[in-house]
Amino acid sequence: MISKTLKTIAIRALCAAAMSGAACVAHAQETMKIGVIASLSGGGTAWGLGLQRGVQIAIDQLNEAGGLKLAGKTYKLELIAYDDQYNAAQAKTAADRLVNRDQVKVIFGPVGSPGALGSLPVTQPAKVLQFVDGYAPQILRNQWKGAYVFRVNNSTQEFSTPIVQWLHKNSPNAKKIGMIAPNDATGQSGVPILTEAYKKNGFEVWTDAYERGTKEFTPLLLRMMAQNVDVFDLNANAPGEAGLLVKQARQVGYKGIIIQSGGAGIDELIQIAGPLANGMMKYDVIDESLPRVKPFVAAYQKKYSGVMNGLAPVYYNAANMLFEAMRRADSTDTTQIRDQLEKMTGYDAPIFGKVVWTGAKDYGVDHQLLHTFVIKEVTNGKASVKAVITP
Repeated sequence: MISKTLKTIAIRALCAAAMSGAACVAHAQETMKIGVIASLSGGGTAWGLGLQRGVQIAIDQLNEAGGLKLAGKTYKLELIAYDDQYNAAQAKTAADRLVNRDQVKVIFGPVGSPGALGSLPVTQPAKVLQFVDGYAPQILRNQWKGAYVFRVNNSTQEFSTPIVQWLHKNSPNAKKIGMIAPNDATGQSGVPILTEAYKKNGFEVWTDAYERGTKEFTPLLLRMMAQNVDVFDLNANAPGEAGLLVKQARQVGYKGIIIQSGGAGIDELIQIAGPLANGMMKYDVIDESLPRVKPFVAAYQKKYSGVMNGLAPVYYNAANMLFEAMRRADSTDTTQIRDQLEKMTGYDAPIFGKVVWTGAKDYGVDHQLLHTFVIKEVTNGKASVKAVITP
């Protein structure tokens, strides 16, 4: 028979163990799921991988530093990614899964207007924060008034006029522009903005369209050449399709200027077009030689092999902005985080430097990130910075 004293000791020991266990649970890390919708197959694969990898590096670094501490809890972040195949319907399906099954509160992507527009009807009513890169104005100027969506890269609205003005100054003999664009939300939204910018600067403009997934562009290119265009502008074509357009344009004898005003990913384009890419110029988001960019490039090269797409640093920058906003909000509530994001003008982000939000004039909400960009020129198979432009 157990004595009263022994019973008391046993009860105290159990209580102590229970309290210790509760303390351990209180200090344990919780998992926070972060969603990614990206084109991981098809013509936009380079962009999709850039997005996914940029966010993953930011998450890895945060977890290695001890996680995200909010309101007395510590969170370990976990990335969940779905392929939208650069398609609006697939992006909506992916958004449904992330929001309703995986219960995420933050989604990075999609890249491109079709996917971004396809996902908004799911994410915005659910108050899910979303960080996109598509250029369509309707991504921010929509029925939800852009409440929980932020564009984390310049769009055509921001970079078209500065690029056209630069081209006009540096190629004074060029008079006529040719553009071949995808017949989807990307082309339908971007081409009119570029066309207006070109015409305002005295250029004549010819345009045509193709169906997404096209591999043979020769008939379109011959039609363009018959128009005697001086400049072939690839606009916001995905790297896979842009590379084929450059390669086939040179193969059929086009001798004029080739420039791409939009869409990060010049190294992927060079891989596809090979030596025929020499001499072309392209919009890009970063100068890899800058001190603020070098640490990310090193981290990328340590984790991944092959070419780094320009959207990787864009989304690394965006992820770090999100983490800072969450710390300032000290909450997982998306409305509070959104409010802190809007107040972050001046925050020194890792890639683009001090945050500048704009967009109220064009979209009705200041959810458009504005940043300096570069124009690169391909020489001997390598891209080097030719101009630095501040919108």
